[in-house]
Formats: sequence, structure tokens, C-alpha cells
Amino acid sequence: MSPTSPRYSVPEAAFVFAAGLGSRMRPLTDRLPKPLVAIAGVTLLDRTLNAFDEAGVATAVVNVHHLADQIETHLEGRRTPRIILSDEREKLLDQGGGVKKALALFEGRPFFIANTDAFWIGAGCDNLQRLAALWNPEIMDIALLLAPRLGSVGVDWDGDFHHAADGRLTKRAAGETADYVYAGVGVVKPQLFESVEQEAFPLAPFFFRAAEQGRLFGVPLDGKWLHVGTMAAIEEAERAVAAAG
Repeated sequence: MSPTSPRYSVPEAAFVFAAGLGSRMRPLTDRLPKPLVAIAGVTLLDRTLNAFDEAGVATAVVNVHHLADQIETHLEGRRTPRIILSDEREKLLDQGGGVKKALALFEGRPFFIANTDAFWIGAGCDNLQRLAALWNPEIMDIALLLAPRLGSVGVDWDGDFHHAADGRLTKRAAGETADYVYAGVGVVKPQLFESVEQEAFPLAPFFFRAAEQGRLFGVPLDGKWLHVGTMAAIEEAERAVAAAG
């Protein structure tokens, strides 16, 4: 879809997941929150926020829990996008619960979600605008940015989704492999969370439910995806960024 389409618009806000414990990166994350791990001198959190800034996203809601003071201090000097902290110091709410806690901030409008343990390099186009161009709330509840299972950095599992020609996604069945993984960025409808009564709950079941209902779509990203979820992946990501120049 062209950016000039009447339906095309980049969501004005994003929810950025920065509250996790980073258990797979211990002992590093015992003293440093994973979003502040730097690759080639730029923190994972800043890489995510920079991408939203470049795409024209005005506001980023960032949740904090583990070593929250470090993240809060790090973000103090940031002006764009505008940062709103969602404080989960007292209780970690998982990704779904984190979204629900901040839901009123999105004023009923679709918004981006983003993990902070992945980024891409070498893109010839803006991947967030690419995802926004796919988004059609009439037929979708969730749209995801995808990365190829093969050729990406830090993918040590059998894939997440099958991708049909029309963009529709189906979940990989047990024992199968899938060509694509979730690249950690999506667009979601706030209405999905409004009736949930739990305080803490995961996000992934919303993806799978949307897929079962034929309302989960995705678009492959441009460039090379780097998933930085382990200590070994930090070194691999550093090498990939250096090789890209």
C-alpha cells in the first residue's frame, strides 16, 4: 500500500517493553538492565526509540521494573519521541499486563508495541512505516513485523509463523519449522485488552488468538534482523554491525 492511501497512517504512540529481568543475560543483567546493553556504542533502548523517532511516532510509553532507576535516568535527556514512564516497580505485569496498565494513554487508538532486545541494520526503507502501511483495522486485530528465521542474528528456535501471500499469519505447529519469526514490533488494537480482568498476563496468546481468527497479519522487514537475547548474541550482533560498516 502506498503512504498516500487514505487508510495509511503511522500510529502516534508506541509501548516499549523495558521492564523485563533479562535472565538469559545474567550475570550482566544483575547490574545493568537489558535495554541499556549497548551494541556498537548505542543501547538497545535507544535503537528502538530512534527508530520510532525517525518514523514520526510522537510518544513512547516505556515500562520499567528491573533496575528501573537506571532506565529512568538514561531517558531524562531524551526529547523525541516524548517519553512517558509506566512504573511497574512494585509488580512485574508481563507484557500483556504492562500494556493494560497503560491503556488509557493510547486513547482508544491503535499503537505500536516493541521489544527492546532486537533491531535491524541495512534497511533500504523505514520498517515501521512499512508495517503501518500494512495495517488495516477492518480485517486485522494485530499486525507484526517479521524477520526470516534463516539469515537473522540470534535466532535459535524453529520460527514462529507461516506467512501467506495476502500477509495473513498462522502459528507454527509443534514439530514444524516456519520461515519467519516475530521481529519484536507490532501494531495492536487497544480494544483487545479492555475486558481482561487479570492484572498480570502474557501478550503472546493475543497473537495466537488473532491468528486462529484470521486477523493476524505481518510483513517481512527490510534489512538484517539482530535478536540480542543472550550474552553470545551480543558478540554476534557487534560483529554484524561492524561488518555492515
